[in-house]
Amino acid sequence: MIIKAAAFILCFTLGTILFATWPSPAALAPADLPEREKLLDMHCHVAGIGAGGSGAFISDELRDSWKFGIYLKAFGVTEEELLQHGDALVVQRISEQLEQSQQVGRAVLLALDGVIDANGDLDRERTETYIPNEFLAAEVARYSNLYFGASVNPYRHDALARLEQAKADGAVLIKWLPAIQHIDPADPRLTPFYDKLVELDLPLLTHAGDEHSFTMADNSLGDPQKLHLALQRGVTVIVAHAATSGTTVGEDNMERLLPMFAQYPNLYTDISSLTQVNKLRFLPRLLAAGVDPQHLLYGTDFPLITTGLTSPVFSSLRLHPGCTLELIKAENPWDQDVQTKLAHGVDPAIFANAHTLLIK
Repeated sequence: MIIKAAAFILCFTLGTILFATWPSPAALAPADLPEREKLLDMHCHVAGIGAGGSGAFISDELRDSWKFGIYLKAFGVTEEELLQHGDALVVQRISEQLEQSQQVGRAVLLALDGVIDANGDLDRERTETYIPNEFLAAEVARYSNLYFGASVNPYRHDALARLEQAKADGAVLIKWLPAIQHIDPADPRLTPFYDKLVELDLPLLTHAGDEHSFTMADNSLGDPQKLHLALQRGVTVIVAHAATSGTTVGEDNMERLLPMFAQYPNLYTDISSLTQVNKLRFLPRLLAAGVDPQHLLYGTDFPLITTGLTSPVFSSLRLHPGCTLELIKAENPWDQDVQTKLAHGVDPAIFANAHTLLIK
C-alpha cells in the first residue's frame, strides 16, 4: 500500500512539473500571422465522378473501394448531390468553407492528369482518378478565393502545348503524382518538358515518398533523388509533404530529400499532412534540419484536414493540454490546421511563402 501511494505521489508530482514547464497555449500558437489574404493553401485536391459533364472520372476499383465513401464525406458532398448538381459542387463547397476561415484567404485547387499510353494518349484503363484541366480552370475562375493548379502528364504527345494552355488559363503550378501517373521524373525524355516549365515560369508540385491514397501505386517513382534532372534544368520544384512516407534503398525518403536543399536554391517543400497521425514525428525533424524557412510552403492536402487524421488529439502528448483543447474547439478546418502547425513550432512567417512564390 505504501509503495503504491508513493508511486502515485511521484507520478502526480512529475505530471505537475511537466504541466507547469510546458509552453502555454499562447506561446505555442502565436497570433502574429501574415494578413489573411497572404495565407495561401497551395495544396488542395478536388474530386469528380463525371457528373455535370465535367469529364472527370474514377476507376471502378476505386469506386468500389471503402475509400470512396470516405473521400466524398471529406469533400462535404454525397454521390446523389453530385449527380444532381454536377462535380462543380465540390469546387463550390471548398470555396464556401474556405471563405469561413478566419486565417486562410485563398487556396490552389489541383487537377490530376491520368496515365498515358504508348501513343501519348490518356489510358483510361490504367487511370484511377482524373480531374481535367479544362473543367477545373473554368470552375476556379468563378471564385475569387481560388487558384488553378493544372496537371499535365509529360508523356502526352501534346504535353508542351498543354502546358502553354494551362498557363493561358491561369495555372499557378503543375501537379504530378508520379506513383499514380506512372511518371519517372528522372527520365531524360522529360528534358523538353522541364525546359518548357522554366520558360513559362510554372513551378512543379510533385509528390515524393510513398503513396497510399489509391488502390495501386508504383512507389519506386516517389524517390526524391529522381528530381535531380528537373532541378538541374532550373525548374522550381515543390516536393509535397517533404517526402515523409516510405523508404528507398533502406533510407527514409525525407532523409534522401533534405541534403538536396543545400544543392538547389530552386527546391521547395510544402508542410501539408505533417500533422497527420502517422507523420507527426517528421515535422520537428524538418523544422530542425536547417532548411531555409523561405523554402517551406503552407499547404493542407485538403480534404485531409476534414477526415480527422490531423486531429489535435493526436498531438496531445506534444502540446500543452490547454492548447490541445483550444485547437479542438476550432470549427473551421483551415483555422485548426494553421493553429496546430503554429503550436508545433512552425514560424508564422512561413505561412506567407506560398503566396510570395506562386502569385505573381
